[in-house]
Amino acid sequence: QVQLVESGGGSVQSGGSLRLSCTVSGWSYSTLCMGWFRQAPGKEREGVTAINIGGGARYYADSVKGRFTISQDNANNKNTVYLQMNSLKPEDTAMYYCASRSPYYCSSGSWSFSGSFAYWGQGTQVTVSS
Repeated sequence: QVQLVESGGGSVQSGGSLRLSCTVSGWSYSTLCMGWFRQAPGKEREGVTAINIGGGARYYADSVKGRFTISQDNANNKNTVYLQMNSLKPEDTAMYYCASRSPYYCSSGSWSFSGSFAYWGQGTQVTVSS
């Protein structure tokens, strides 16, 4: 059973930084893409970024390009995906979720579709004040 646990959320002022982590237990080698999504109150869940496992392509929402970076650490069985968030804005305030997808890689046309991700973490709250 694949389980995802996010951590690293918190409250920061506008312009600040946070790094979110997503640790995967029960890792399946059919997992080919990991993604970060977010959901603000009263809004739909939206794709933030995704990465194909094994150093493959990365995808970003236009709203976070140049500010957010997704990376992975599979060394020593850490199976962790990170989201480095810089220059945070109040509109980045949301619950952030990581998710895994198998057995297909993400593509530019599919990475932000939440329905294609099978496993989800419980979420970590990010609050950015102005």
